[in-house]
Amino acid sequence: MVVEDTTRVKDYLNKTKLKYLDYVINPYVGCPNRCLYCYAAYMSSFSKHSEEWGEFIDIKRTNKKINTFKIKNKKVMISTVTDPYNSFEEKYKITRMIMEQLVNSEAFVSVVTKSKLILRDIDLLKRMKHVEVAMSICLLDENLKKKIEPFSSSVEERLETLKELKQNGIKTVVFISPIIPEITDFKRIIEETKDYTDEYWFDKLNLRSSFKTKMFKFIGDEFPLYKVLYENIYNKKDSQYFTELSEEISKYCNLNGIIYKDFSAGT
Repeated sequence: MVVEDTTRVKDYLNKTKLKYLDYVINPYVGCPNRCLYCYAAYMSSFSKHSEEWGEFIDIKRTNKKINTFKIKNKKVMISTVTDPYNSFEEKYKITRMIMEQLVNSEAFVSVVTKSKLILRDIDLLKRMKHVEVAMSICLLDENLKKKIEPFSSSVEERLETLKELKQNGIKTVVFISPIIPEITDFKRIIEETKDYTDEYWFDKLNLRSSFKTKMFKFIGDEFPLYKVLYENIYNKKDSQYFTELSEEISKYCNLNGIIYKDFSAGT
């Protein structure tokens, strides 16, 4: 069960120092997807909740309209620490209300999600001047996905969502994130999705806080052969694996004419 609450905020729009972005919008605090690797879990310590990350959600409310003049020609991402189309969006429609305010803006809007629910708002997406939808996919194996991302849309639903978005003239991105060492097969994901994807983004698995323990337990239980590798990467801070992977991504994408951004390489 997820504990629901409401929180008042001054503004949905927040300035960010993240590379490639100017502003972020996070319609909710918390995320019920409960992905095993969720980097946003550290935010639990800044919340008023005693529940673990994934077991609570705060619905953000404000009377302030988004200042579309301020974001003219700026890059805005929805969102960075929650899924804007999580299961509670169907009930509260906070993301849809935000999208309605952005329809006529001159901002460059990126929407990041794991959910097929975004198709509900395809009418708004089609009216937006500069918009792209990034579907997060790190696995194609549905059984494995259920263990790592238990409450998000299925792999097949995400692929079908991408196809429908593309058919409606909306720019599509596959966000291969997180790249889980030796488990995420980025080439296979590209081969599966290249016919209806305009761009690819990559980011590595970052482990810290309580979810580091959860991921290590998962690897130990499901993929014990990789325990030493994970120890080297995340405890001994050996950067070789991701350095070599970044070079492989660059080589593969350039060779195959794939448009991409590799956040894992800091580029």
